[in-house]
Amino acid sequence: MMTKSELRRLIREQKSLISREDLNRFSMQVCEQVLVNEHWLNASTVLLYHSLPDEVDTHLLLESALKSGKQVLLPVVKGMDLELRLYSHQMSEGAFGILEPEGEAFLDFSSIDLVIVPGIAFDREGHRLGRGRGYYDRLLPFIPQACTLGICFPFQLVEKVPTDSHDIAMTEVITCIP
Repeated sequence: MMTKSELRRLIREQKSLISREDLNRFSMQVCEQVLVNEHWLNASTVLLYHSLPDEVDTHLLLESALKSGKQVLLPVVKGMDLELRLYSHQMSEGAFGILEPEGEAFLDFSSIDLVIVPGIAFDREGHRLGRGRGYYDRLLPFIPQACTLGICFPFQLVEKVPTDSHDIAMTEVITCIP
């Protein structure tokens, strides 16, 4: 089995071979599947992420959640942890060039129904390989009642993700057929 760093490198190489047009098409297909997923449909409070250019584009999910009356949270990097904030159109560039909402921290973790989680790679058992900083692995234990949906491009779904004891598996992984 590959190491985490080898798998990250492999996925980066594969991603570089895919056109922006195909990545956009994959993003749309993944988001369409999320929008009909029972966990999405039943969620009142959703923790999303504001996607980077090399991730599944979550902007459709963000707008759809707002239109359907869901409370939307986005993470903000604070040192080694993620702070959650209500989404607002007042965004500023934060750590790693990610747009983050301004405003007060959201502390009612028990009200979060669904977390949409980015990753470098996933396997069918829900294991996730992140970027290596452990932000979600430190956050998710505080919201154990929430369903976690990993979303990824098709080439990010691999046979086996190497895991450590602190890694948290997703409830479900959603991708699309290329």
